[in-house]
Amino acid sequence: MSDNQNKTATSSQPLTASPAGSYQSSSLLDCIEVIVRYKKMILRITLGVCISTAITTMLLPNIYTATTMILATEDDKVGMNVMMAQLGGLSGFAGAGALGGPTKTDQYVSMLKSETVQDPIIDRFRLLDVYKAKYRADAYKVLERKALVTAGKKDGIISISVSDRDPKRAAAMANSYVEELGRLAAGLNMNGAGKNRQFLEERLATAKADLARAGDDLKAFQGRNKMVNVTEQAKASIEGVAQLRAQLAVQEVQLATLQRQFTDTSQEVKRARATVENMRGQIARLEGSGGNSSIPSVGTVPQLGQDYVRLMREFKTQETMVELLTKQYEMAKLSESKDLSPFQVVQKAKVPERKSKPARAKIIVVATFAAFLFSLLLAFGRENFARMSDENRERWDAVRSLVGINFH
Repeated sequence: MSDNQNKTATSSQPLTASPAGSYQSSSLLDCIEVIVRYKKMILRITLGVCISTAITTMLLPNIYTATTMILATEDDKVGMNVMMAQLGGLSGFAGAGALGGPTKTDQYVSMLKSETVQDPIIDRFRLLDVYKAKYRADAYKVLERKALVTAGKKDGIISISVSDRDPKRAAAMANSYVEELGRLAAGLNMNGAGKNRQFLEERLATAKADLARAGDDLKAFQGRNKMVNVTEQAKASIEGVAQLRAQLAVQEVQLATLQRQFTDTSQEVKRARATVENMRGQIARLEGSGGNSSIPSVGTVPQLGQDYVRLMREFKTQETMVELLTKQYEMAKLSESKDLSPFQVVQKAKVPERKSKPARAKIIVVATFAAFLFSLLLAFGRENFARMSDENRERWDAVRSLVGINFH
């Protein structure tokens, strides 16, 4: 056999065959040999993908992103809670938000994604035409992709990033989100403050009527009984019971409000119910039949004194109720009359000077590298197919005929 025949016979032998029949390279030289043999194909595929990707990315429009940031601010409930705390720790009566539930930041994020905020923006910037949307629902979907609303977990700052081909429109749309959110939040706050003021106004009128009735009953009793012997400690007991009863009445209203908003197993309802039970226990100890309390209970006062104590306690309770409700009513009126933004603008969107995407260089590099890897796999696959044994080739032909694949 000649040297050329020996070389041909050697090149036709598989480099390495595993027991499963799959082709494996026996050495680095075998891999290099395959790459060199198919170098033209590898080069054509790699350069072809690189050039076509470069042309495609050049045709893609520049996208500009403008970002505005806002920070939710606390409302007037904080000031009212501080003032109420001075009268016995009644903070949180103004609303359930102080006890838990969604934060202002969560609410604003949901509001920014609502159609109520999106509709004016779509109309103002004619996004149906810009996005070539046939239906408004299609414009919503595109706008949700173009406008990214996120909230920082640590700082609570809400970021609104709008991407658009026109940098000026991107900035204007981002700022429009803030404007529409301000209108929506102010309207909701004003409506809520109005309802709260109306409720407190009715409750205050009832408390004033009860106070007037309790005062009349107390005066009538004092007119009939000129001398009533009540110790100073009993008077202190009256003051304490009246204060607790007024607080208990407010807490019971708060508990009923929470039960309409949350389930009985929620932490908010459990905390409010525990507060109510604690106050009831304190009142029961003060109104008990004595014991180890440092203040004599109401039950230790003589019968005539007890009647006076009950009337005085009712009067003091209603008096405290009127005082609490009056302060809350004034705060509700102040909140309703205010026209302040419920959030602060940390950063206003500016017209972006540089595009945010597409990242043409990155796309070209990634596509070229992927094409190179694909061409290598194709080269080794073709080499493996060319060196396939006759038995495996027959099996492959059978599989190919079953699935209708034709490789040539």
